[in-house]
Amino acid sequence: MTKYNILSSLFLFVFLFTGCTPQLSEPTPSPSTSPTAVSSTPSPTPTPSPTPTPDPVQEQLDSMTLGQKVGQLLVAGMEGYTPGEDALSAIQTYQVGGIILFSRNVESAQQLAQLTNALKEANGEYIPLLLSIDQEGGRVSRMPPEVASLPAPLVFGQTGDATLVTRFGRVLGAECAAFGLNTDYAPSLDIWSNPENTVIGDRAFGSSAQTVAQLGTAAWQGVADRGVVPVVKHFPGHGDTETDSHLGLPVVEKSLAQLKEEELLPFLTAIEQQVPAVMVAHILERGIDGEYPASLSHKVVTGLLREELGFQGVVCTDDLTMGAISQTYGMDEAAVLALEAGCDLLLVCHGADNLSAAYTGILSAVEEGRLTEASLDESLYRILTLKRTYHFTNDPVPAPDVDTLNAQISSLLDQLPR
Repeated sequence: MTKYNILSSLFLFVFLFTGCTPQLSEPTPSPSTSPTAVSSTPSPTPTPSPTPTPDPVQEQLDSMTLGQKVGQLLVAGMEGYTPGEDALSAIQTYQVGGIILFSRNVESAQQLAQLTNALKEANGEYIPLLLSIDQEGGRVSRMPPEVASLPAPLVFGQTGDATLVTRFGRVLGAECAAFGLNTDYAPSLDIWSNPENTVIGDRAFGSSAQTVAQLGTAAWQGVADRGVVPVVKHFPGHGDTETDSHLGLPVVEKSLAQLKEEELLPFLTAIEQQVPAVMVAHILERGIDGEYPASLSHKVVTGLLREELGFQGVVCTDDLTMGAISQTYGMDEAAVLALEAGCDLLLVCHGADNLSAAYTGILSAVEEGRLTEASLDESLYRILTLKRTYHFTNDPVPAPDVDTLNAQISSLLDQLPR
C-alpha cells in the first residue's frame, strides 16, 4: 500500500468514527436547582401596630390595692374645726375618697381655709380628696359668718329668670372654691309639690316640674362654671313626702308612670345636659321597689337612673347614717347594698365607728364574693375620672378674698325684684 493510500484510509476511519458517535446534550437543570425569578415589585412594608393611647385613670386604678379601692368609695364626716384623730384616720388609715364638712366644722373664713389646707396636707401626694359641703343658699348654708347670706333657691325660682339663677349657681360655686371645697351637694332638683313637706320646702326652685327642670339645670351649670362639682339631689324626688329622711323612711306611693310625668323630669333634663353627679335619696318608692329604699335599690339606681334615663356619671348616696337607713340596716350591710344597687360614692357623715363598719363591710363582701372587684373598679373609674376632669389637687388654697365674695353676692341680690 502506497503512502497516499494509507493516509486516505486513516482519514476515512476517523470521519466514520466521529460521525457515528452520538452527541451529548447539555444537562437540563432540575427544578430544585432552577434560579428563583426576582420580582420587580417590592414587598409591602408591614404596617406598625398603633401605640395604645395612654389612659391615666386606668393606670392609676391598676396601681391601687383592694383596700385603697374600698377607701376611695367613701366620703367621711369629721368633728371639730381642725383635723382630729377621726379625720386623720379617715385620710391616712382608710384613705377615703373625700371629706364632707358641716356647720360644726366652720368657725371663721380663715379657719375654714386652714382646715381644707390641713386636710390636703394630711393627704400628702395621694389621690386628691373630694372636699365637699352642702351649700344651697337659704337655710342650708355652711359658709363662715363673714360671708353674706344668700336667699333660698325658691326666692330665685320665683323670678323665673334662668340667667339670674345661673348667676346664683356661680356664686355658690365661687363660695366653695374660695375655701378649697371642690364639690357642692347642690342644687336640689326636688319639686315642692306637697305643702306639708318641710324638709324640702324653699330648698326647691318651685312647685312645677318645668320650673325646676329649667332653673335647676341653670343653677348646677353655674356651680360647674366655677370649677366645682355640682351634685344634684334627691333622686328620684323628695318633694312629695312628709317624713324627714333624717329621722325615718319616707314612702312614696306613685307609680313609675306618674314619676315620669313630674318628679323625674328635672333629673332627666340635667342628665341630658351632662350633669356630672347625682345623689340618690333614702326614700321608699313603692311604684318601683317596695322592698329597698331608693339609695339601696338596684331597680332605682341601675334599672331607672342608669339604664332607663341613661346617666353615666357618679352616683352618690345621701348620708348612710340618717334614720331612714340606720333604723333598719347596719352600716356594713347598708354600704354593701348601696354598691350592689349601683351607687359609686357612699356618704358616711357621722361617727368614726360607722366609717370603719362601712369599710370592713365592703372589704369582706369582696373577699367573700358577694361584691366583685371588677364592679368596684367601674365605680372607681367614674370617681377618678370626675376628680381628673375637675382638676382636683392637693395644693393649698390661698387666703380667701371675702370682700370679693360679698361684692358678688351683693351684685346678685341687686338683681332680685324689690
